[in-house]
Parts: sequence; structure tokens; C-alpha cells
Amino acid sequence: MIRNRDHLPATPAHEVALDALTAGIEAADPARLTREAVSLTDGTLTIGDDADDLADYDEVIVLGGGKAAAVVAAELEASLGDAVDGGLVITDLPDASPAGIDPAPVDTDRIEVLAGDHPIPSERGVESTRRLLDAAEVADESTLILGVITGGGSALMAAPAGELSLADLQATTDALLASGATIDEINAVRKHCSAIKGGRLAAAAQPAAIRSLVISDVVGNDPATIASGPLVGDPTTYADAREVLDRYDCDVPAAVAAHLDSGAAGEIAETPTPGDPIFGSVTTTIIGDGLTAVRAAADRAREAGFDPLVLSSRVRGEAREAAKTQVAIAEEIRASGQPLAPPAVVVSGGETTVTVDGDGVGGPNQEFVLSAAVELAAAAAAVDDSSDAGNVGSDTVVAAVDTDGIDGPTDAAGGIVDSETVAPRVGRRALAENDAAAALDAAGARIETGSTGTNVNDLRVVVVDEPS
Repeated sequence: MIRNRDHLPATPAHEVALDALTAGIEAADPARLTREAVSLTDGTLTIGDDADDLADYDEVIVLGGGKAAAVVAAELEASLGDAVDGGLVITDLPDASPAGIDPAPVDTDRIEVLAGDHPIPSERGVESTRRLLDAAEVADESTLILGVITGGGSALMAAPAGELSLADLQATTDALLASGATIDEINAVRKHCSAIKGGRLAAAAQPAAIRSLVISDVVGNDPATIASGPLVGDPTTYADAREVLDRYDCDVPAAVAAHLDSGAAGEIAETPTPGDPIFGSVTTTIIGDGLTAVRAAADRAREAGFDPLVLSSRVRGEAREAAKTQVAIAEEIRASGQPLAPPAVVVSGGETTVTVDGDGVGGPNQEFVLSAAVELAAAAAAVDDSSDAGNVGSDTVVAAVDTDGIDGPTDAAGGIVDSETVAPRVGRRALAENDAAAALDAAGARIETGSTGTNVNDLRVVVVDEPS
């Protein structure tokens, strides 16, 4: 799982952190989640709490997209066999990922796997999405669609709306990702610049029945935000999207601004809203999320003899600031034994953001651990361990990864640090330049997994060992 583990520090605290991260990612394996959620018995297909008699349909097809979509599709084929007649999903195939990271291989016979790109949409993603919409539009009342929606689908399923171009989508995505906007804000804009997002895939597929399987990569598991909600109603409006651009002073192409203004003026039809009759034949089942990974990481820590605390699966905000809070919790554990005594592990998930002001390279998880490294090093330098029980010292380790294995536009999943990993002045300079990747690389502190085939957002582990 962790390709460069042999090159990372191997103290007991580091080992616990890496084992916990591995357990979390493995628990979010899309094939495993699909097997647990889907079954076929005597012609009845059960997905979560929904059951369908397949005799009521002439055709069962799989449609969707996201980083884990191909793995889910392959497992549906394996589990359902001849009951699946075909379909297609869009995912990040080999040359779609930065630095040549290859996604986990998948093997499908009936379901076609098409290519898209992430995090910036591409021409091949647009072409794949046209084919996806075409397949949806030929479905009828005798068709049962198994929708596969997973994280990353917003970029992978790209269909410019109206007169917008791919270049317009690319420039807008760049601006939004660098703005510090939250994922629900980013996706409010994406939905109103798209012909597939915000419930429009469901609209294209009417009157077919749709059973959507969702692996969530967003805080709170809002289906309207996951992959920009192609199969559910959209509670946001063109005016909301325009407000996001204004709030973050995003410089977007004139065509995008004009498109959103036209929509806000009522000149373009809104995305279908929750409660629209087109969603009457659509059900949604979330089969995995960030809490899935967080709980598994905590269980692994417990097995190693550490008292685990699940802090939250919904941590958000600026990555560097979230790190300061979690280091402060580690300090309290060491100083007072509250909220639990060492040896302890604090596990969290969610999605932090980075407001890009510098010219460096990194990602939210790398910026998180770099900020934590600065805090740990500063604390260790300020006081001697023997004179201050609250000094976290070298027995505290902080690790964080993006569970898809790709943190930002880099070939690293994240990083792992302690108080000796980075000198405070070096770390602060790198943070000022948003250059966490270079600083962690120089320190030998990057975690490399390659594409994991899943995506349930960030996973963070703080290990507070007993003083050595």
C-alpha cells in the first residue's frame, strides 16, 4: 500500500501511524464496499434498503463516473454476472493522473471503462461524457440503471453547458481550486456550467429507474455535492454560483460570467431541484464514506495497544490551521492526559483546503503535515522535555493522506512528520510559498501509495506515544 515505507522512519509511533493509514484506505476499498451493499437472490437485486425484481426490466445497465467507478463497475459485473447487460463509467485511466500514477487495474467485460482527467477536466473527459449522456438518453421505462457515483466525478464527467467551452471549464476549475472555496461552493459553480451535473444525468435518463451507489468524498455526505450530484436534485442556483465567484474574487472567463448572469436572470433553465418529479424513480445509497476509513484506522490503533479517539470525520477549513489544532490536542494529551492518556491516537477525516498565495506545489494533506511539523519542532525547541510535560517531543507523529493516493497536483498521497522532520524556519518558508511537496521531499517525509482505487477524502492520524 505505502510504496516507500522502507524509506520512512520506523519508530513505534511512525509504524502505528502508517499501519492506521493503511487500514483506513483498505477499509474504503470500493470492491469491498460494493460486495457489502449489493446482492442478487432469486432474481431480486438488493442495494442497501432497496429491492428490485429484475423480471420487471428488459435491461440492466451501469452508468456513472469517479475515481472509484471502474472498481465498483468491475465488482458489479463479478457479483451480478449475466444480470448486467452493459453500460459505461468514466475514471482516471493511466495518463490521466499526475506524474504517471496509474490507477489500480480493473477487468470488465460488459461495462466499458472510459477515460477522463482529474482535477482539471480534459477533452477526452468531454468525449467520454458525451457518450455517457448518449447512453442515458436511450434508456426507457424498461431499463434499470445502476448509477455509480464516486469522488472525483466532477472533473472526470465534463460536459460544458450551452456555449461554454472546455477551456472555459478548465480556467474556472483552476481559479476555484486556488481560491480556498469549499467543495460545495466549488460544485455549485460546476453544476451551473455543466450539461450533466446537478441532476441533469438523471433528467437525461428519464423515464428509466435509477439505483445510485455512491462512495462519498465530501464532508456530510451530501449527494448533491458528491461528484456535483448528477443523479440528484440541486438545491443551488445560478445566483448562488455567481455569488461564489464574487465571494472569492475568482477570475473566470467572460463566457462563464455571462452564462451564470443569464441563468440568474432567468434566461437559462435552472438545474432540477430536489422534489422534482424526475427523481421519483431514483434512489441513492451511500455505500462508503470518510467515516469508514476513520473507524478502521482507529481500530488498527487499538489493536496496537493505543487508546484511539475519533476526533471527527468532518474536519474542514485551512489545512495549516487545522494542523495547529490537532497538535494542540496532542499537547494536551501529553500534558494532562485529557481527553485521553498516552499512548493515544487521534484520528480524523474530512476535507481541508489550501488558499494558494505562493508558487510552490503541494496539496492539503502535505500542507497539513508540514504545518504540524513546524508546530512540533517549535514546541520541542522552546522547552526541554524534562521541564514541561506538555512538550509533545519526538514521541508524537502526525500523518495525513488523501485516500485516493493523489494529494493535490502531485505524485504523493501525503506525508508523515515528527518534531525533527523539518526546521521551523524551513517549514515556514515553504508554507509561505505553498511548497509543501518540496519541503517534505527534501526531508524524506512524503507518503507514496500510487492511485489506491478509492476516494473518501482525507485521513489523518496523530500518534502520541509514551515518552521513551
